[in-house]
Amino acid sequence: MKNTIRGLLLAACTLAGTLWANNPVKVHTLGDSTMANYDENATVTRGWGMYVQQFLEGATSINYAKGGRDSRGGYEELWAAAKNNVAAGDYVLIQFAHNDEKNSGMDGLALRDYYLSKGDNAAAAAVDLRGSVPTTTYRANLRKIAEEALAMGAHPVFVGPVCRSYFDGNGKIKRNGRHDLGDSYQVLTDQGPKAGTKLAADDHTMDYAHQMRLLAEEMGLPYIDLTTATRDLYEGYGAANCEKQLFDGAGSTHFNAVGATLAARLCAQMLKQQDILTDYIRLTSELSVTPSEAHLGEAYKGQTLSREFSLSGFDMQPASGTITIEATAGIRLSTNKTEWTSQLTVDYAGGTLVQNFYAQVELAEAGTLTGTITISQGDKTLSIPVSATAIVLEGGADAKAFWRLEKDASCAVEGPVTALDEVWKGMVLEKYSAPKGGTDPAGNYYTLYPDGIPAGEQPDRKTQRNVIEGSNWPADEIDDNPERYIDFGVKAAPGTQLKVTRIALYVGGAGGSGMMCHVYYSTDGFQTRSTLYAPTKMASNTMNRVEAQPVLTLNEGEELHVRVYPWYNGAATGKTICLSDVLIEGKALDETAIDTSLVSNEVVSTHIYTPDGRRQSRLQPGLNLVRRQMSDGSVLTEKIIQ
Repeated sequence: MKNTIRGLLLAACTLAGTLWANNPVKVHTLGDSTMANYDENATVTRGWGMYVQQFLEGATSINYAKGGRDSRGGYEELWAAAKNNVAAGDYVLIQFAHNDEKNSGMDGLALRDYYLSKGDNAAAAAVDLRGSVPTTTYRANLRKIAEEALAMGAHPVFVGPVCRSYFDGNGKIKRNGRHDLGDSYQVLTDQGPKAGTKLAADDHTMDYAHQMRLLAEEMGLPYIDLTTATRDLYEGYGAANCEKQLFDGAGSTHFNAVGATLAARLCAQMLKQQDILTDYIRLTSELSVTPSEAHLGEAYKGQTLSREFSLSGFDMQPASGTITIEATAGIRLSTNKTEWTSQLTVDYAGGTLVQNFYAQVELAEAGTLTGTITISQGDKTLSIPVSATAIVLEGGADAKAFWRLEKDASCAVEGPVTALDEVWKGMVLEKYSAPKGGTDPAGNYYTLYPDGIPAGEQPDRKTQRNVIEGSNWPADEIDDNPERYIDFGVKAAPGTQLKVTRIALYVGGAGGSGMMCHVYYSTDGFQTRSTLYAPTKMASNTMNRVEAQPVLTLNEGEELHVRVYPWYNGAATGKTICLSDVLIEGKALDETAIDTSLVSNEVVSTHIYTPDGRRQSRLQPGLNLVRRQMSDGSVLTEKIIQ
């Protein structure tokens, strides 16, 4: 047995060494929600960092951006993760400002410390710790990232933050939409915050993009003015069309796929204009599609897998026409995820095409299904290899952790799994009570109760209500705050390997329709995460069912965490996020049986993926998922950190 395991490890090391020969140049992107990765099955929101790779050839883009991060979080969290993967000659694109504007331009840590110095612990607890002063803490955070990147032999590039689509009555982007708070900001004085301060139009003291530019000039580093470029893009579309064509329909900040693709292309154009990454930037007028090959992932037999593709073309000839997209047997296509067919036609005009489409595979049989998607424009074609793997989970003991959340935070455990205590960060438990109505959006009485609803419980069904520390929700939040969440988790029991097959819960807001949240899960301590739920709106007093059937493996001692990140749209007091029926279940396999199975298995094929499921030709910096198809039809997944 030991020789078998040693042989597998040696094979993995040999594979890693082979794949990492002739490492390509890497482009690391650090930023906030406007740049971040999003789960295509959970939301229409897209970050422009998702599409940088589409305009690179011979270089690899790695996106570390996450929603809610300001420059301090960018340095302490995102850069802390990225720098472990940065090599000499790599490029680091740095975009922050959206969340640095928290607290109206004051530094969040300084504001908290002020209240603590006055003995006002309640006010201190309510402070959003994000936020920085443009001329001081903002520039200092950016400088630290750039200096450390330079010391590693990398090339830091400052990228001006994309605009918000804040239009004035004349069709122009307003000052605060360009990240200049000069029309209204606050200053922290010895007497506390001073509001109502205003600067002349030519005074850029509170202009984050301008301060980034000045820092770039001071350090002799490149500055990509994506702020001005996106302002011009938005104004060219006009207020109504801009919101409709470029944004996600949930505000004036976050892109849809078209907006994110255009922002990424603008960045690539300006990089090339400054002779940065010139040999790698691809701005051809030819059709291109991302990803160019796709493994839709793994799922259990009987489930359905889907994948989003981004098809684009610029300065196309002829200037108008029709694109045909066809799939081989077993693969269905759609542009709206509602109507599915084996062939699509997409019209374009003005020489420009930006179109997302989706491929779907129903896994009726165990094993790997392969096929091809062909995209045609006249006599030009693109072919995309597609595959998806169906897994049959046999044997093992049922394992389940269930938090009813009706009267306390206790967890009912069945089978060999270890449940972790519920954890609140920046949040507190308020009480257990029933939201009005007690039904889900379909009008059904909500429950994930394992044995159904006990007789007589329906009228009094309660949920766990949680509120922000201090009870006062800030006015300027539009995304999750990394310092505020509620966490549930499980750990594989000693001597077992846990195959997680289902994650589910109910979540809703009470007291108003402004409550929002994102729900994620992670198996690496939230270095990476997958989205379970990302609504654009939650109706008040309505519990929303959230459910997924991921293919996850936890070895002995490894943990799975599910986190709910809440915020409220607008200043409010006492509004609560309601949780109920959190469920994590799967099969626990005996480690001895697992080891024995390895002896008779042989590796049939090996594929490498990023944590978000993109197939790679070689190991990339950071976390890699190496999946091996075994001769008995099973699939082994190994995490390799490069």
